[in-house]
Amino acid sequence: MNAKLQNKIALTIIKLIAGIVVLILAFLIGKILLEGLPHISWQFLTSPAKAFEAGGGVGIQLFNSFYLLVLTLLISFPISLGAGIYLSEYAPKNAVTATVRMAIEVLSSLPSVVVGLFGFLLFVVQFKFGYSILSGAIALTFFNLPLLTRNIEESLQAVPNLQREAGLALGLSKWRTVNKIILPEALPGIVTGIVLSAGRIFGEAAALIFTAGQSATNVDFTNWNPFASNSPLNLMRPAETLAVHIWKINSEGIMPDADAVSAGASAVLIIAVLVFNLGARFLGNYLYKKLTAAASK
Repeated sequence: MNAKLQNKIALTIIKLIAGIVVLILAFLIGKILLEGLPHISWQFLTSPAKAFEAGGGVGIQLFNSFYLLVLTLLISFPISLGAGIYLSEYAPKNAVTATVRMAIEVLSSLPSVVVGLFGFLLFVVQFKFGYSILSGAIALTFFNLPLLTRNIEESLQAVPNLQREAGLALGLSKWRTVNKIILPEALPGIVTGIVLSAGRIFGEAAALIFTAGQSATNVDFTNWNPFASNSPLNLMRPAETLAVHIWKINSEGIMPDADAVSAGASAVLIIAVLVFNLGARFLGNYLYKKLTAAASK
């Protein structure tokens, strides 16, 4: 068998495998959207859930998902940014740094249910935060830190060393070189990583079952005092998210329209995750083109 024939056979097999994967994904996403989109309406997206009656929505669960997402990113991004900069630009190449990187890899591969149980024992039980938004946000921070740190480190390392050498040759300090040259160049990759991690956080359920709880208390969206018990901003209230709500409906839902609510909520979740992923690609490409265009002028 000659080389051209081998290459053609290998290419055909690769295309076939890729096509099968795409078809499976398209089938799953299409099935969820076709079953769920007819049940989505403004009332469904804004009304509270009902445990025993038909006609409930996912308004509170949807707000809880976005609220936890924002809190998690506010906590995890500064820590990940500092850790990524240190590992990429300042950390010496020794056994300690290698151990830290290995620990990050191990943490990033932990199942989310393990992170949830850890958060339950530490924050819910030991620190007595209870099932709350705060417990869920901290647990998701542990879940998100390794992935975001690794993404930021790789984005910084992708910047050519010539730019570092040029900054130092111009008399800039190490920090000023990183701050004014390296970070702006790595910004598209960092932003893409943030948006992709946001999609992963938004769809997380296992870790939140043990930390944020499985109940959505009634909140008053006219009361924005974070210390009020019925305020949507209260960090100490239980917060059932959209992903947890879907799991709860499919496992123990007793409302008459449980299938319709589950299908609609699943479609909303899929659309949100798709928006995050497509938004990451678009935003990353936009920032890259803008920064490279500005640099070429």
